[in-house]
Amino acid sequence: MRALLVVNPAATTTSARTRDVLIHALASEMKLEAVTTEYRGHARDLGRQAARSDDIELVVALGGDGTVNEVVNGLLHAGPDPEHLPRLAVVPGGSTNVFARALGLPNHAVEATGALLDALREGSERTVGLGLASGTPGTEDEAVPARWFTFNAGLGFDAGVVGRVEQHRERGKKSTHALYVRQVVRQLIGEPHRRSGTITLEREGEDPVTDLVLSIVSNTSPWTFLGNRPIYASPKASFDTGLDVFGLHRLSTAAVARYGTQLLTSSPERGPRGRHAVSLHDMTEFTLHSKVPLPLQMDGDHLGLRTSVTFTGVRRALRVIV
Repeated sequence: MRALLVVNPAATTTSARTRDVLIHALASEMKLEAVTTEYRGHARDLGRQAARSDDIELVVALGGDGTVNEVVNGLLHAGPDPEHLPRLAVVPGGSTNVFARALGLPNHAVEATGALLDALREGSERTVGLGLASGTPGTEDEAVPARWFTFNAGLGFDAGVVGRVEQHRERGKKSTHALYVRQVVRQLIGEPHRRSGTITLEREGEDPVTDLVLSIVSNTSPWTFLGNRPIYASPKASFDTGLDVFGLHRLSTAAVARYGTQLLTSSPERGPRGRHAVSLHDMTEFTLHSKVPLPLQMDGDHLGLRTSVTFTGVRRALRVIV
């Protein structure tokens, strides 16, 4: 089998020595080409090249969720075709690794590599659904290209937190859970629409959901991890269904205390609930509109400001080694 290994040298939790060990282990089982990314978007370009190749059967992403997202967008640049596209495998190397952990992989690069090799020998794989987001035609966002996401997206508050974290990372700070917690607090303090949201969710055949201040779109569960603690915003979300949405109408002090506590104590059986909360399950397509431009994130990557984004849940989009 010929495989492409896409290595992010800036991956938070792997050293150069660890990466060399992993490359050696993978190369012992397959014909491996390892390429180190050199610029933002390089992993996407490598994924696109692999999709166009006639003989690459597997693409392994060694890095965090951002690296995985780029590889996926490259593989699916011409659309989903799981029977003919290379399969995807993930070796977690980031600070959170939501996609890999949602697949049930160990959160340690060496252990995950061992699990990957075992799965390849056993022929263990699954075909997962993914999310697709694009600007809505007829708005100022018309030129925004469609983009795939693997585990979640957000318009508004959580995307603002991601943007703040990225600013700190650009100044040389490491992406840690403590950094995220601090930026959540600062985003809350600076949130101008805490008591009256600007987001409306529209879907065909249903009444719109208006005045949301927070909107989290999930393709799987958990939504994220705080250290080793999984956080379930939409417990029913799954790689085998459409998209789920968790929204809040208010982020007052009382609402933050209530729903923040519920998120921290959430489980696969029970997520946040209450009169200011909105939970929608297994949706194929919907659009989030905002009265003012709001930040957008996908898979933890800040993508700038948007006023309208259409989300589509695409089932059985890509084969993944598990």
